[in-house]
Amino acid sequence: MPFDAVALSTVVAVVVLLLLFLYLSVRLVNQYERMVVFRLGKTSPELVRQPGLNFLIPLVDRPIKVDIRETFIEVPSQTNITKDNAPINIDFLIYWYIVDPLRSIVNVQNFSGALQGIATTTLRAVIGDILLDDVLSKREQINEVLRAKLDEQTERWGGKVTTVEIREIIPPRDVQDAMNRMLSAERNRRAVITESEGARQANINVAEGEKQAAILRAEGQRQSQILQAEGFSQALDRIFNAARLVDERTMTLQYLEALKALGASASTKYVIPLEFVELAQRITGYATNALAAGKEAG
Repeated sequence: MPFDAVALSTVVAVVVLLLLFLYLSVRLVNQYERMVVFRLGKTSPELVRQPGLNFLIPLVDRPIKVDIRETFIEVPSQTNITKDNAPINIDFLIYWYIVDPLRSIVNVQNFSGALQGIATTTLRAVIGDILLDDVLSKREQINEVLRAKLDEQTERWGGKVTTVEIREIIPPRDVQDAMNRMLSAERNRRAVITESEGARQANINVAEGEKQAAILRAEGQRQSQILQAEGFSQALDRIFNAARLVDERTMTLQYLEALKALGASASTKYVIPLEFVELAQRITGYATNALAAGKEAG
């Protein structure tokens, strides 16, 4: 019985030691991680383990996992002095990731804290070389300058700064008031320009309409005159054609009708046309011919 207890205790101890060995020697590294192994306090690029199942030497190796995903830090609002001695508050975001896990562990104690600290000093240096108006209008250029400088500084720590984004720029109160006045003046200027442009366009439209109306009236008058001329020409043609068919006797009868109407008027003075003698001779001739024709018939 004592022998069985000793054997059981031995088995339990072996199992515990085995589990402890597995716990200390087996590490699972995720896809977005790298593991830096310190062996007896020393490390090297060969001891940087890749994702997957990795085995360590218990009590000899000390692993440190490094997240290589892109992340960001928020730099709180910082008061900076521009080149023209204007105080201005700026806060921004920094996006970065680890490209060399070994250097990020060996060369710096706290990468994100060191990055934030160097970002504030770099921001002051960059803003100190820029005028206030340029700070307000050239945000993209400032972002790029900050990114380049921070990336250069963090390269020795095994990091990569990808993006710097300024979120808010708060100028001094008097500058804000001046900007508001400028904005109001600009809006008034645009309103006046828009109103004058509308009035000018309206005048142009009215003038264009009047011109078109005058053109249409002139065109209508021209067409009316053409139609009148064509009608008068057609009337003359018809009169001429009708006159060609009138014989001498018909004209004589027309003269007699005219003399009859003239004699029936109340006027005491008459105007006798020069052709009256010829008209009398024609009438006499017609009468003589009519008598001769009657005698021959009798």
